[in-house]
Amino acid sequence: MQKNNEVKFEILHMPPMNTNSVLVSVGTDAVIFDPWGKVTDWERVLLKRKLKLRAIYATHGHPDHISAAPALASMFDVDWFLNTNDNFMVGNANDFLDMFELPHIQDGYKKPIDISKGTIEVLPGIDMEIMESPGHTPGGLMFYFPKYKILLIGDTLFQESIGRYDMPGGNKDKLFESISNLYKKNLSDGTWVVHGHGMETSIGWLKKNNQFFK
Repeated sequence: MQKNNEVKFEILHMPPMNTNSVLVSVGTDAVIFDPWGKVTDWERVLLKRKLKLRAIYATHGHPDHISAAPALASMFDVDWFLNTNDNFMVGNANDFLDMFELPHIQDGYKKPIDISKGTIEVLPGIDMEIMESPGHTPGGLMFYFPKYKILLIGDTLFQESIGRYDMPGGNKDKLFESISNLYKKNLSDGTWVVHGHGMETSIGWLKKNNQFFK
């Protein structure tokens, strides 16, 4: 999704195709959200486009959303951000990564910096509202860009379903509360919603088609 000549929001599907990672760039500066896949693939993209990585953000700590984050943060000497309630998942990712034949997260990996609700400037002129959305995981987050009407929702809500809550740290009641809190924010129907997996939708589309979005 390209919003104007300078700011780009791009959904990237790194192999093995599984997760909707998002690359946001302004000029030569870039940040990455939910970097799935191999660090070498991300390095190739950044170098080919002559982008300077400034930071990495994760909607939550499941391996399919942070597999490349520690190594990428070390390689480019940048910070990566994850809510502290999901830190326990990072060190337990390797069995999952084995299923996709992805490199392990190494012992002594670069630790994430805690991030919670608030508004920050992720790149020059790009403000991002961070919304806490526990339930799928204890430290789940959503990232909303009010100027561009784009919401990165992670695995809280999908096109016609919701995120799982039967894994370690999941909580059904908190998940439904997070979804309800998002609904009550009354974002415009035209707000684009990028889910952690599957096709992107919009707030208006979810109101009409997702029975859980209420």
